[in-house]
Formats: sequence, structure tokens, C-alpha cells
Amino acid sequence: MQSISIVPFVDLAPLHQPIQAQIEQAIHAVLQRGDYVMGQAVKEFEQSFAKICGVSHGVGVACGTDAIALGLQACGIGHGDEVLLPANTFVATLIGVLRCGATPVLVDCDPKTALIDLVAAERAITPRTRAIVPVHLYGQMVSPCLLRDLAHTYELIIFEDAAQAHLAEREGIRAGSIGIAAAFSFYPSKNLGALGDGGMVVTKDEATATKLRSLRNYGAPRKYFHTEFGTNSRLDSIQAAILNVKLPHLHSWNRDRAQIAEQYNALLKPLHSRGLVPIHNQSGKGHVYHLYVMRVLKSEPGLLDRETLQQRLEAQGIQTGIHYPLPCHLQPAFKNLGYREGAFPVSESLCEEILSLPMYPGLTEAQVIQVVGAIEESLAAPVVVEVPV
Repeated sequence: MQSISIVPFVDLAPLHQPIQAQIEQAIHAVLQRGDYVMGQAVKEFEQSFAKICGVSHGVGVACGTDAIALGLQACGIGHGDEVLLPANTFVATLIGVLRCGATPVLVDCDPKTALIDLVAAERAITPRTRAIVPVHLYGQMVSPCLLRDLAHTYELIIFEDAAQAHLAEREGIRAGSIGIAAAFSFYPSKNLGALGDGGMVVTKDEATATKLRSLRNYGAPRKYFHTEFGTNSRLDSIQAAILNVKLPHLHSWNRDRAQIAEQYNALLKPLHSRGLVPIHNQSGKGHVYHLYVMRVLKSEPGLLDRETLQQRLEAQGIQTGIHYPLPCHLQPAFKNLGYREGAFPVSESLCEEILSLPMYPGLTEAQVIQVVGAIEESLAAPVVVEVPV
């Protein structure tokens, strides 16, 4: 019996193997210095990452969720303030807004890009609205020009959730530099990932950066002197050292992702009529493809549904993901927000249709062909259509 060649959804080995010796040396340097918390590597990475984002300051924190929560708090957002954010996002965005004490106001997304619908966002603005959190989903940015126009008109703070958008660009503007500040995650599978959790807030505003440094360290601008109600959320020196090694490779890794996306686009084009439609790229080469996501449409009888396709691909060794299967407003933990099914029809529809294909630097052309070949084979198999009795 012929064995199945597995195509993993994410494989970090191709990234790490060529630089393993450098990573080990960086970790050893931290061990030699003994500065495990807020050490030299953290300061170096904060400066380097802020610079490539086009801003002046970077403040490392423990994770991306903390970056959102503490970042909003440092921007002066809190109790009594409403914050706009998309219903179609990972729950960390919503949790971050709730943790800073603000009231989240969810809005629907665009069906082609899956990004926040800024027209819907404008309709949701009230006198209490203080900020908007655009999520640069899957590696594609929300339009900076439209965001700035909206923010200027209604005097809103723009705080970017750029957790999936390291070095993404749109309209000549880089992720992290649109508004006052932005949150990044360095979860291992991100375009720039640590070997554990990690996050950062980047900002062009010195006062915001200063407050953030205090908030992440128990609200203490100096040792044993606490001026804010802060927390313990500090990027580890070892993780920062690893990220320092990986940062110079980020441009080339993003180029690899873009090339893989181009291969998918070309190979999947003939399948659009069969109900497989990739999420639309409005950013051109500025899309960094943290994820490659397509919609599995089910509007017509006889089209293959997502669950069946995913099962058939799994049987052929193709691992896939769903980002995300349930929108924020329908998550049991957030029932108290008062939203009901049907509140955001586009987000709800997308959550039932989207499927993420394998995407990572090191994914070979042969593997991409294998993935699409498995999709074609799955589509060719008979689809069982239940007929009401």
C-alpha cells in the first residue's frame, strides 16, 4: 500500500534549520549575560522592529493580546469609551478591548476581503466612540487612507491589530504606522514568530510608549514606584534574542509567501466556477499572506461543502485550518454583549465558508501542486445531495 505524502498546515522546520546555530548562539549570549527579563536583547529588538514599521518606539510585552489591551490603555481608552472592531477576527482583539475596560462595538466585514467594513463602522459611531481597531486579517491591511479619513472626520483613535501583518503594506503605508499605535503578535506560527509567546506595541508617540513601559511592568516607571494600575507583561530576553536573529529574514520569508500565494491563485483559478473563491487581495504586493484563505461557496446544490472538502483533503494528507469557525458575537463567552445570530450576516456566512490552505516559507511548488491536485480530486468525487422525502 502506497503511503500518503503529508502536507502539513504549518511547518517551521524550513525556517529554523538554516539559522539554528545563530539561534543557539543568541540564546547562549543571554545565558552568559543573565539578563533574562528586560535585557539587552529586548531593547535591541524593540528598536529594530519599530524601525521597520516606520515608527519611533517599540514596547515588548508577553503576547499579542496584552499588546492590544495595554496598548489601548496607554492610548487613554477605558471605561465609558466605545471601540469599533470587526466581528470577524480572533477573539484576542475583543478580549483586548474588554480588558482595557472599554465597550466593544462589533461591525460586519467585507465579503470579498473579510476585512472590517468601514461603511458599517461609520454607521455604528456614537458620541461615545473613541477608537477603531482595524484588524489586518490574514496579512492584508485595511485601507490606511479610508481609515484616516474616517478617524479624522469623527476624531477617532486608530489602534491597529497587526498581529497577522508583519511588514504588510498598502497605499504606500506599512502596517503599524497608520494611527497612534499598533499591536503585533510573535506567536510561533506568525510571519515573524518566537519560540513561544511574545508581543509588541509600536507607536510614533513618545508619551504612549512611556506609559506602556510602565503598564507592562506593574505600572512602575521606576522600581517600587507605581503610578498606574499595571500588570506583569514583559517580552522575555531569550524570545527577543531569537526574534533578533529571525528579523533580517522576514522580507525574504514574506516574498516566499507571496510567491506561494501566486501559485495557488493560478492553479485555483479554473476552480472558481466550482465554488472555490480565494479571499480577494486589494493590496497587491503589500499582502504578506500570513494565511491563504479561500471561500468554499455552498449557494448551489451539488457544490462540495467545506466540511466534506476538508475531510477529503485530510484523507489525502493535506492539512487545512479554519480562521475562524465562529464569529466573536456568537462565542458563548460574550453573550453578555447582547448580539444575536443574524447580527452580522457577512461574518457569519464567511465563518461557514472559509478554509485556510497550507502556507509557510519552505512550502514547495510540488507541495502546492499536490494540495490543488487533492482539491481537484475531491471535487471530482460524487457529491451526495440529500433529497427531502
